[in-house]
Amino acid sequence: MTASLPISSAALALMLGMSGASLTATGLRAQEPAASAQAAEGSSGDTHIGLIYRPEIAPSSYDAEAAPEDEGVAGARMAVKDNNTTGRFTKQTYALDEVALTEGKSAVDAARDLVGKGIRYIVLALPANDVLAVADAVKGEGKGNEVTIFNTAAPDDRLRGADCRRNVFHVIPSRAMQTDALAQFFTLMRWRKMFLITGPNDSDKLYADAFRTSAKKFSLKITAEKPWTFGPLAKARGDTPTRSEAMVFTRGVDYDFAIVADEANDWGDYVPFRTVDPRPVGGTQGLIATTWHPTLETWGAAQAQNRFRRLAGRLMRPLDYQVWAAVRSVGEAATQKKTADPAVLAPYFADPAFSLPAYKGVSLTYRPWDHQLRQPIIVVQPKAMVTVAPEQGFTHQRTPLDTLGTDLPETACKFS
Repeated sequence: MTASLPISSAALALMLGMSGASLTATGLRAQEPAASAQAAEGSSGDTHIGLIYRPEIAPSSYDAEAAPEDEGVAGARMAVKDNNTTGRFTKQTYALDEVALTEGKSAVDAARDLVGKGIRYIVLALPANDVLAVADAVKGEGKGNEVTIFNTAAPDDRLRGADCRRNVFHVIPSRAMQTDALAQFFTLMRWRKMFLITGPNDSDKLYADAFRTSAKKFSLKITAEKPWTFGPLAKARGDTPTRSEAMVFTRGVDYDFAIVADEANDWGDYVPFRTVDPRPVGGTQGLIATTWHPTLETWGAAQAQNRFRRLAGRLMRPLDYQVWAAVRSVGEAATQKKTADPAVLAPYFADPAFSLPAYKGVSLTYRPWDHQLRQPIIVVQPKAMVTVAPEQGFTHQRTPLDTLGTDLPETACKFS
C-alpha cells in the first residue's frame, strides 16, 4: 500500500549505525525543505494553518523538567518558516494562526472560529477527547473543502482504532508504536523477562495495556506486575519512610528489565538505580521510545537541532518535532501537488505518493487505514541514542515501519 524504494542493506546499515538494520526507504529525500524551481499552479495568497494548544502553566516551585511555555508552538513556527523557504520557489506562502486555550475557551469553539476564517488545516496539541470533539465539530464545515486535523499530542490507540476519524491524521506515535519499539529492542537483546510497574493514572494503565500487547506480539514474558503506591517520589523533596519502602519494592522478582508506566512523570525517574537487583529500567522513563531527542544528530537532524535552538533559544522537544511535522505535512503536500487546495490535499495525505522528509533517514507516510504517520522511533536514554526501531530482522510485506503499532489486519478503524 506504500510506494517503497528499496536500498542496499549496506547503505541502510550505514544510515542506522547498525549492522544489517532492516528498514525500507520510502523514497529518500533531502531533509531540508525542498527548493523546487517549479511554480505552483492555482495557489495564490497565504495558506493559513491553525494551531490550537493549552499553554503550559509555570510550576509553583523549581522543576528542572518543566515544559517550556512555547512547547509545540516553537515547532510550528519553525515549520512555517521552512514552508515559506520552499514557497519562495513554488510561489506559495504560509501563515500560522496560533490559538492558546485560556480558561473558559473550548477547543471546539476555537476550531470553529478558525474554520469561519477560512482555515482548512488545524494542528491540535491537545488530549484525545479534545481531538475527537474538534474532529466531529468541524466535519462537513468546509463546504466542499474538508477540514483536515493533525493530532500531535494524543497517543491514545483508540484514536487509531474504534474512535478513528477520517479527517484526523496522527503525527504523534501511538502508545502501541512506542511500546513495540521497546519490545523489538528487548527481543534483539534477548531480554525476555519483564517486570511491569503501573502508576495510578488512567494514562498509565493505557500505557501498561499497550506494553502487554507488545510483549505478547514479540514473545516477551511479563514475570511480575505491581502497582505503584508510593506517590510522586520523583518530585518529592528529602527522604521519607515511603522512600525506604520503595527501595525494597522490587525484592523477590525475577526479571531482566523493569518497565515503568508513568506518563505524568511523577515517580518513574525514581526507580532507576534503586532496584534491589541491578536491572535496567525503561518505559515512560529511563530507556524511552520517542520521536525526537537532543542526542539525535544523524540524517540532517543536527542541522535541524541547531536551527531550532537559534529560533527558540532552547532544545527541541518531541512535541515541537511533532507539531513541526504536522505543519510541514501541509507544506510538503502543497509542493508535491502544486496547489494548497484543501479539496486536493485532504485525500492526498493518505495517498502512497505523499512523502514527508523529516530527519529520520526515510521519508514518512500516513497509513491509509488509520491515518497514523509511519516513522522510525528512536530509543534513547537521557544522554544518548541507543537504537532505532524497526530493528534488524523485523520485516513486513509493505515496509518494516508497519511492524510498529497496529497493522491493517488488526485495525479496528472503520472510517465512516
